[in-house]
Amino acid sequence: MGKIIVIGIGPGSLEDMTPRALKAIQTAEVVVGYTTYIKLITALIKDKEVVGTAMMQEIDRCTIAVESAAKGKNTVVVSSGDAGVYGMAGLILELLMKYEKTSRPEVEIIAGISAVNAAAAILGAPLMHDFAVISLSDLLTPWELIKKRAEHAAQGDFVIALYNPKSKKRIKNIEEIRKIMLKYKSPQTPVGIVSNASREGQHAIISTLENFITEEINMFSLVIIGNSKTYEKDGFMITPRGYIV
Repeated sequence: MGKIIVIGIGPGSLEDMTPRALKAIQTAEVVVGYTTYIKLITALIKDKEVVGTAMMQEIDRCTIAVESAAKGKNTVVVSSGDAGVYGMAGLILELLMKYEKTSRPEVEIIAGISAVNAAAAILGAPLMHDFAVISLSDLLTPWELIKKRAEHAAQGDFVIALYNPKSKKRIKNIEEIRKIMLKYKSPQTPVGIVSNASREGQHAIISTLENFITEEINMFSLVIIGNSKTYEKDGFMITPRGYIV
């Protein structure tokens, strides 16, 4: 029986991959992942059996990975960021639970640096207090539920990080979320937008809740909306923890 290891390769740069994730790749026989993420680690997997599939084929590639481990091959499944944050860790575990415990491949999940952590570091320190992370993709979650979660997070004065904020098909969703935020947050609330965090083409800008949707936002962007105490100064977005300075 082989072993399946689910890893997060970090936000994009090989420098942001953890040593444990790197070791898992080096010792793997098979590497499985979304084609875009496979390309980010091409230099590390030239001697491996590689299975890359397109977006919307998550179940297929995770099934292949589980079957590979069941056949005795040490298999790594790669996600970007952290595999447990909108990654493949949950799906792999669900598929493994279909096996009898005695015939189930061993599994290990290795933490990675999430995109929200990378984006926050680029912006300064916006996540120094309680925060919520919400994906605006409605492929797997009803849009009405996403709006409900955003409303409650805004009402609770959380710093709010938005994954998958805008795509070619989902143009209006981010505008609806902005309207919800404005019910509870000042129009001058700082909003940080980071695109391609830790990758080629990295770009960051700090705007306001009133104006941020005029900036370039896409599926490679992560948006962080501050709480009532968050401020911008000298190019840094800062959310005070409450220390007296």
